[in-house]
Amino acid sequence: MTTDPTPAAREEEERLLDAARRGDRPAFEDLVRRTYVDTYTLAMRLTANEEDARDVVQDAYLRAWKGIDRFRGDAQFSTWMYRITANCASTLLAGRRRRRHEELPEDMPLADLHPDIDPVAMAEAGLLRSRVSDALQELPPKLRAVVILRDVYDLPHEAIAEELGITEAAAKVRLHRARRKLRERLFPLGREEAAHAV
Repeated sequence: MTTDPTPAAREEEERLLDAARRGDRPAFEDLVRRTYVDTYTLAMRLTANEEDARDVVQDAYLRAWKGIDRFRGDAQFSTWMYRITANCASTLLAGRRRRRHEELPEDMPLADLHPDIDPVAMAEAGLLRSRVSDALQELPPKLRAVVILRDVYDLPHEAIAEELGITEAAAKVRLHRARRKLRERLFPLGREEAAHAV
């Protein structure tokens, strides 16, 4: 996430936004350069796929360019881009219900090259990351967006609601549902074991 801009940076962003609203493409391209890394990072977290993330980012900036004259400037441009990116990712993923698997890179260093690392602990951590990633990808896009913005980006409910264009109550409900579904996916025997406990 980007930090709050300095007054000078905010002033420069306002200047670029004003120019972009008047159809100044180079000004908009400057806004793209300033926000691209954060926008792509969010798209990657939401889609877990490089090609999909690139498609989402391209679609998000296209939508932003087409709608720049409607951007009121109540929030930072980056905040507006988070909302658009989350919506674009949701649209893309809603059309595809296929599962995605996180693959280990071929050039990943072997555990025995790092004597200070416990290979068993490393394998367990990798397995847990893979299970969490798979569980996240099985969530409906709207629930995934909320849990990533809260638990990865550490945004408060109010900011999540603002970025996704929903109420704060809806953000809390979606987060509760997302976490419950993640627990059920990651710990499927939890309820059964609790029911049989004496």
